[in-house]
Amino acid sequence: MNKPSIAFVTGLLLLILGGCQSAYYAAWEKVGVEKREIMVDRVEDARESQEDAQEQFSSALEEFSALINFQGGELEEVYDRLNDEYEDSKAAADDVSNRINKVASVAEALFNEWEEELDRYQNENYRRASEQQLRDTKRKYETMLSAMRKAEGTMTPVLRKLEDNVLFLKHNLNASAIGSLESELTVMQADIRILIRNMNSAIAESDAFIASMK
Repeated sequence: MNKPSIAFVTGLLLLILGGCQSAYYAAWEKVGVEKREIMVDRVEDARESQEDAQEQFSSALEEFSALINFQGGELEEVYDRLNDEYEDSKAAADDVSNRINKVASVAEALFNEWEEELDRYQNENYRRASEQQLRDTKRKYETMLSAMRKAEGTMTPVLRKLEDNVLFLKHNLNASAIGSLESELTVMQADIRILIRNMNSAIAESDAFIASMK
């Protein structure tokens, strides 16, 4: 018999369990889905959210560049487009953070369970092998999580600068205001290059971790 889809069971569990993590994972196990599988799924989700964030921040930079090169038209429309890019970037950043937090949550549950189960072994060779595997998995996870958190942190300064520029434009809808924003473009470009580089590193670490878990 095929396992129920993750989307279906997730919706059901959220309704029934209301956020109790231990009960949440226990319910998954009852339908044949182990914490290990949940962790891989969440790492994949986090990776995808980072890819989406890369695209969104690049789109915001393009809109900001277009603003600097404004040649005429309705300034309010220009502001609206840039504000939309800021709001979408903020939503993308929030999604990345939420996904990473979910990875950390299931990792804690998985590693705690693994530690506890080591004491149940009767065969000492099996126990040592499992303990070594746990150490290796933790090390790979910590490397991946560190890369994820580093990438997450690079979104904050970009969002702050983007918000500052959006607010300044909102309060000064005139061509001279746009001219005063020109110096910000180089800074934004540098920050987003760092963001994308860190995101690529986190994505690569995610792929390596997923491969090690499958």
